[in-house]
Amino acid sequence: MISAKNETTPAHSAAHHRLAFFRQSGWVMLTMTLGGAVMYAVHPVVARHVPKEEYGVFTTLLQVVSLMGIPAAGLAPVFAQQAAAAVTEAQQRAVISTFHGVCRAIFFIWLAMAVTVAVFWKQVLASLQINNPAALAATVGVGLVSMLMPVMTGMLQGRQNFIWLGWINIINGVGRFAMICLVILVLGAWAAGAVSAVFIGMAVAIAVALWQTRDVWGVEKSKVDWAEWLRRVVPLTLGLGVGTFMLSADMIFVQKYFPAKQTGYYAAAGMIGRALIFFTQPLTLVMFPKIAHSAARSQKTDVLALTLGATALAGAAAAIGCTLLPWLPLRAAMYDKTFLEISTPLVPWFAWCMLPLTLSFVLVNSLMARSRFAAVPWLVLVAVGYAVALAVVGRHAGSLADTQAGLRQMIQTLGAFNLLLLGTCMWFTWRGKDVAPAN
Repeated sequence: MISAKNETTPAHSAAHHRLAFFRQSGWVMLTMTLGGAVMYAVHPVVARHVPKEEYGVFTTLLQVVSLMGIPAAGLAPVFAQQAAAAVTEAQQRAVISTFHGVCRAIFFIWLAMAVTVAVFWKQVLASLQINNPAALAATVGVGLVSMLMPVMTGMLQGRQNFIWLGWINIINGVGRFAMICLVILVLGAWAAGAVSAVFIGMAVAIAVALWQTRDVWGVEKSKVDWAEWLRRVVPLTLGLGVGTFMLSADMIFVQKYFPAKQTGYYAAAGMIGRALIFFTQPLTLVMFPKIAHSAARSQKTDVLALTLGATALAGAAAAIGCTLLPWLPLRAAMYDKTFLEISTPLVPWFAWCMLPLTLSFVLVNSLMARSRFAAVPWLVLVAVGYAVALAVVGRHAGSLADTQAGLRQMIQTLGAFNLLLLGTCMWFTWRGKDVAPAN
């Protein structure tokens, strides 16, 4: 009987871990879906009450913020990984000491970025077709909170505090939507006001995250080996930054090369495609610390298979829906008639071209959690090639008389490089070698 009990214990434990994984994933997915839905609701509000050119500027500046956050892209998984793998008191003090030092460093990095923008102020305004300089100033402010956010959420993620990680998603979304409604519907502001509202929403969310991590501020600090830490954070930042770049860069090139009145329609279709990433991202957030924790303890886990399978099913179902009823998400989001006429044909293209990127996000996070940094140079090479292709295709497509055909070429370029990125991730996931210990 004892032998039989011992034989069933591993199976029972595995079932328990799978149940916990899906329960936590379900909560994070629910909160990110709710927060994301509220954030998404921002776009029809802005699109219906500001000129099409201003909506294009607003969406482009949001992608600029995403790119500004790339220097901090590796911070969330680094803190998630280190906090999850910190099993001794000394390791926990090291994580907290690093947390303090990084927060200070972020401010100075952001300050350098702000000075750079100020130096090239006129060139940036002209390149992105920004009429109100206040919009760019607000974007610089959002850059600071967007760089701090990964540090805060990474600590919560690594501690597996998924309850408040979920609430922060909701607070960020609700705060953004409420402020957008105030500045657009009540105060009559345009892109500059909308970006300022984004700043306020994110600042409130960070305040809540600070409250949830308040216990780390009074802990005795220890000496941090910053050289060793940078050897880990740099490849993580580059590896995860590739995904952010692939997700955001196309809108900036469209804003640069296409007529201002057309960029808003591309932005509307693009938000439908990018929603695939946001919808499936909660699974990846739950997966990362679990893989890092298992790697630190040299344990096997099936979390990657579960996450990849669920992401593929959800992403494919969404893409099929966008193909059969491409107008539905635009109408559900209450975009006006002109968006339905011009943006609808682009929606299926975006949905299918973004699907490989959703799977790549899962695999990149798995590679980084296992410290398989050999993949990073190749991932960066794909991103560099993508940037070059966007510049070449954008310059040609933006001059076409048929604007729809030109916009499709930009989306097809996105899809081709997303497939290349997925193939690279698959190769290193199943054929690559670990090049550094996980702890």
